Amino acid sequence: MIRVLLVDDQALIRAGFRALLEAEEDIEVVAEAADGEQAVALAVEHRPDVALVDVQMPVMDGIEATRRIAADERLSDVHVVILTNYGLDAYVFEALRAGAGGFMVKDTEPADLLQGVRVAARGDALLSPSITRRLIGEFVARRPQPDAGGLDVLTNREREVTALVARGMSNDEIAAHMVISPTTAKTHVSRSMTKLGARDRAQLVVLAYESGLVTPRPRR
Repeated sequence: MIRVLLVDDQALIRAGFRALLEAEEDIEVVAEAADGEQAVALAVEHRPDVALVDVQMPVMDGIEATRRIAADERLSDVHVVILTNYGLDAYVFEALRAGAGGFMVKDTEPADLLQGVRVAARGDALLSPSITRRLIGEFVARRPQPDAGGLDVLTNREREVTALVARGMSNDEIAAHMVISPTTAKTHVSRSMTKLGARDRAQLVVLAYESGLVTPRPRR
């Protein structure tokens, strides 16, 4: 059973998400929060697998709530997914840097939301990877010249895997691309995250862009 914490200051939105999620046999909504402060407290109390967190809320916004959840060792298994009204939003990038595992737009199709929750619970891949890559690319492109020196701790194989993760590939896709087993791909990803101190795949993507290992693709 996947346990979900809903965090949004609008009761109607929470009710809609709850109805959708609880119609599934493998998903359970364990708590709801109307602001970031409540979200952190309820995350500690319920230890959900996934926290769906709105960005803009009273008392404490979603970014600060994400930062506090990510910094709490007791909540290391909580995967934060940011909910936003817009695909490209400066707040979302900051949330990814703060420790969010990915993000979804609120008007996403119901089936995509359900699949996103399941993917987030596994910690297997970013949500909305194409939009996430564009978002990260835009904001990283505005930063100072990257320095790839921070990736010196990785082997050549691990650097290659990290670059593929940053392109939005899942472990199975990486395995097929590199002609290795999914288990080996997962091992390379895990080792790269450990060496770089990345909490999850989302932070691994941010590090890949910021280090210059992967460069933003030009927008069409």
